[in-house]
Amino acid sequence: MDAEERRMGNIAPDDKEEDSSPASDPESAPEGSHELDWENDPRNPYNWSDGKRLYHTVCVSLYAFTVTYMSSAYAPGAKATGHDLHVSETVSLLGISLFCLGLAFGPVIGAPLSESAGRLIVYRLGLPICILFLIGAATSNNIGGVVICRFFAGVFGSPALSVGGGTMADMWPPARRGPATALFVMAPFMGPCIAPIIGGFVVERLNWRWLEWVSVFWGVATCVFALGMQETYKKILLARRNKKSIKEKLSSGMKMPTLSWSAVHKWASESLVTPMHLLFTEPVVLFLSLYIGFDFAVLYAFFASIPLVFQKTYDFDSHQNGLVFISLGIGALLATATNILCDRLIYQKRAKEEREKGGTGHMPPEQRLYPAMMGSLGVAVGLFWFAWTARRDVHWISPVLALVPFNWGNLCIFACSITYMIDCYGARYGASALSANAFTRYAFAAAFPLFVIQMYNNLTTKWAASLLGFIAVALIPIPWILFRFGASIRQRTRYAL
Repeated sequence: MDAEERRMGNIAPDDKEEDSSPASDPESAPEGSHELDWENDPRNPYNWSDGKRLYHTVCVSLYAFTVTYMSSAYAPGAKATGHDLHVSETVSLLGISLFCLGLAFGPVIGAPLSESAGRLIVYRLGLPICILFLIGAATSNNIGGVVICRFFAGVFGSPALSVGGGTMADMWPPARRGPATALFVMAPFMGPCIAPIIGGFVVERLNWRWLEWVSVFWGVATCVFALGMQETYKKILLARRNKKSIKEKLSSGMKMPTLSWSAVHKWASESLVTPMHLLFTEPVVLFLSLYIGFDFAVLYAFFASIPLVFQKTYDFDSHQNGLVFISLGIGALLATATNILCDRLIYQKRAKEEREKGGTGHMPPEQRLYPAMMGSLGVAVGLFWFAWTARRDVHWISPVLALVPFNWGNLCIFACSITYMIDCYGARYGASALSANAFTRYAFAAAFPLFVIQMYNNLTTKWAASLLGFIAVALIPIPWILFRFGASIRQRTRYAL
């Protein structure tokens, strides 16, 4: 890894290295100020107590959970919304699709803002503005107002979701990052699992507008709980430590920083051009993004297809349809346990053996892919199980249980693929790889709910879900091929380490 990549701190900061930010530049730092003592500085998040880091981990996870809860809480009331506002259910489902489309803009907004102003301001500004737009959706009297407000809610809620990985890397050293990251990665999967359960009861006893109001209350509670959060980004903390007052800078004749064309060009390159270039030129980013995008799309398609299937086949009402999503939550919990166990029993064990032999202990990125290889089988099994047992002559528990291996596999693939891409592309290009992945998965998630009802009605449940299963089978080789040939693929690419 070259010196520039080691100095970057967004994904895996190494506090023993010299920081590349202006704050650590000897020419801009106050006289006598050195970064050499940063390793022992109490403001360094690596030196926080475990309790303080755990609190921040819970806050970051809660933000991720809340935003994805908001994205899917609308789903149980989509039919009622369409009836009340005189549009079809498909048009009403734009409330989910446009929120997901808004989430795709998260890295574009969150990444440059967190690098220039810090992580904390992203959390403090984004979610409150998101809440205001949800209030607008709850009070709108036409479908246009509802879906536009939800789109902007997704746009402003997404930055808090997109910078969470950077915050985790700021606080937890690599050797201790596994369990904390597993908790954070699970959170955005639990939001879509819990929201339909609560929403089913809400829409049956109140009305669809209260789905938005519950999201508002949940968002406010998240903001209040997170009031104790502090800044974690190394560059900002160093800048504050070395900062002179404005009066001192003006009196000393130093020029205040101004927005320049080069700064705008750098932002456009890092936030827009590089992620898209990685997506279309790097096989690792392209195929993992397509795989995760498909899995996310099927997950969000379930918000429309599960009520349709279980109401038509088993005469479920709204709250019973919501309870079906418990199985998705169980799958997410099992996936989190699988990722932690694979990290401890395989990756960490082999890294320890490597260190005992005198090596660095840094394992090839492909050692991260064991959960993805197992999960690839779970997604396909779950979809075919659901497809061929969701019928009246089979008890409803069978298709419900089929959702467990699906979401287990889904989260296994997602969690270790994110870590794998960070290991492959390092601090310099890892953030761009994750941005490309985030854009792809939420773009797919935005599209699928718009045609899933017609697909299930025209093809029947058996063949509609089987079609998704066949696609899942075609995608199974991706993690297995990367595990076998990933090293040689990385050697032939421009961006990989």
